[in-house]
Amino acid sequence: MNQHMYVMSLSRRQNRTADLESCLFAFCLSLHLLNLPRPKPPTKWEEFALKKGIQKRKKDKIVYDETTDQFKRRHGYDRVNDDNDIPIIEAKASDEPGEDPFAKRLDDKKKRVGKQEKNRLQNLKTAAKAGALPSHVQLAVTALPISGTKTRPQKIGKEPLGDVAGLAATSTASGGKFDKKLPGEKPPKKQGKHHKAINMYNDKKEKKKSGKSDKLKVKKDITKKKPYANKAK
Repeated sequence: MNQHMYVMSLSRRQNRTADLESCLFAFCLSLHLLNLPRPKPPTKWEEFALKKGIQKRKKDKIVYDETTDQFKRRHGYDRVNDDNDIPIIEAKASDEPGEDPFAKRLDDKKKRVGKQEKNRLQNLKTAAKAGALPSHVQLAVTALPISGTKTRPQKIGKEPLGDVAGLAATSTASGGKFDKKLPGEKPPKKQGKHHKAINMYNDKKEKKKSGKSDKLKVKKDITKKKPYANKAK
């Protein structure tokens, strides 16, 4: 009888193991079919660079500036070819009479920046259609109209906005403690909890301050000979 029950229990264990293996295999197969994480579609520049065989090269941060005859940064403050360092702009045959070359240079720069921003938004829309954006970026793209499809811009609900606002408010080094609050601003959601570490040694100052010997009690519970489970017996 005991041998028969042992064989039955052994067969049940084998069946459970087989069911667990099948569940794990199905889970791994589903991850493979879903293709997570989904890769981002290539941008227009990446497609153009791949077509022309252009490879990304690392540029020097310091370059020579012919205007000031000095070595300067490529980008940022006091950079090369800064608009403030150009005293004279040579006239071209295509320039219109009476046109300010400095104002035209500034206007061309604004147009280039606007074109880059337009391309960036278009790349975000393409990645949003492929579902390859993180949640916080996906929330910002939901209000953008996606061209080439019939889908309308999604409305952002109150709950996802509150979650993202709470994450942004507590993402500073101080956890949002020293940030300036707007008038009528509510406290951020999902605030972190600070747990005070328990000192394992008996501190007389802490004991007088709190009026309780919780730390000493924890120490006694750990160092006592009898197990804690036998206390109720």
